[in-house]
Amino acid sequence: MRSSLRVPLALAAGVLLGAAATVTRGVFADKPNVTADQLPLDELQNFVEVLNKVRTDYVEPISDRKLLENALHGMLANLDPHSAYMDKKEFQDMQVATTGKFGGVGIEIQPQDGVLRVVAPIDDTPAAKAGIMAGDLIVKIDDTPVAGLDINDAVEKMRGEPGTKVALTLLRKGEDRPLLMTLTRAIIKLASVKSKMLEPGYGYIRVSQFTTETSNSLDSQLADLQKQAGGRLQGLVLDLRNNPGGVLDAAVQVSDAFLNKGPIVSIRGRDSDSNHTWYASRGDLLAGAPIVVLVNGGSASAAEIVSGALQDDHRAVIVGTRTFGKGSVQTILPMSDGTALRLTTAKYYTPSGRSIQGEGILPDIQFQPVKLAAAGDSGSLDVHENDLLGAFKNPNESNFDQKEKQHQAIAASERKLAAEDYELYQGLAVLKGLAIIAAR
Repeated sequence: MRSSLRVPLALAAGVLLGAAATVTRGVFADKPNVTADQLPLDELQNFVEVLNKVRTDYVEPISDRKLLENALHGMLANLDPHSAYMDKKEFQDMQVATTGKFGGVGIEIQPQDGVLRVVAPIDDTPAAKAGIMAGDLIVKIDDTPVAGLDINDAVEKMRGEPGTKVALTLLRKGEDRPLLMTLTRAIIKLASVKSKMLEPGYGYIRVSQFTTETSNSLDSQLADLQKQAGGRLQGLVLDLRNNPGGVLDAAVQVSDAFLNKGPIVSIRGRDSDSNHTWYASRGDLLAGAPIVVLVNGGSASAAEIVSGALQDDHRAVIVGTRTFGKGSVQTILPMSDGTALRLTTAKYYTPSGRSIQGEGILPDIQFQPVKLAAAGDSGSLDVHENDLLGAFKNPNESNFDQKEKQHQAIAASERKLAAEDYELYQGLAVLKGLAIIAAR
């Protein structure tokens, strides 16, 4: 039986905010009240003084409610890049977004030095189709500079009615000038799993984000691949590139699909109630067939949980580039007035006890993404014994010719794959090597 813990996905109307492990607790989280003698009275007195000065001396009048909300936003935003205060509307928007459909552009972002860093675009969204890449820095939304914007304000500006447009000004490594991209907002549908056969016996599953439906979808699509392979795959490429994370439960279940025993992930926090370890149950859906996991700098949080678990268990070979390095857990704490906090409450650890916070997962085989240019067909220069005049015929020539045609068809397919997605081509080559070794 699969491990199970239902955890909601933290989304924000059009921009995936990316919480690898997001837990919702009840109002006030059942914590003991702070007594008066525990309050920092001197600091609170200073806060009240500042509040009064702003109320009386600021150039324009501003309501007490707005001042206090701004203070709460600042208190949470200055803790870490993932904690935040959500007013009633922001909290409601997040809850609506967890239904799996929302209007927006389809990127996960996080603040970085006064701009917004793209963690990853979501597959088949306006952001992905426009060519926005992991690592891009958003410096302007329409005509509004990002500097000084709260992340929730940035989200608000990027979301909107489907069919409307938003212009993003980006900085990209290697480009000597800013890039201006105009995106048409759309309904973002979180169809998180896709699959196909790469070659006879070798399957491919792409997980673009982890939702509550990911595990069931992966199981059914993996079963279909097994059927296409005649009952058993020789190997599988699991593609987690540009996967920004999502539901912790989904990451645990996907890992468990390929593991037979042992820990999958642990979370540890200041509150002992937050500490927990998830373990694999018996039953490897691939029956030990080799796995290659593709990752890159856009693979974050839940994607790092899966790749870390499979790497530590020696169940898969991880290939690509270093992952993003988000190793913290956010808890949604609803407040009694309809607002909520998204608060970092724990860090997660791989089975061997590694924290990937800030460091990410280092692939077993590292290679940089490249784009192959098509070359002209100059014809084959290979010369073999059977090409020589008067060479003896092989008694198994008919069988050889049939195999040669099969090899040529596979080679043509691989050349096409290499031109379209060189990283996947390299991953398939590694997978085939593992399958050959396993068969021997």
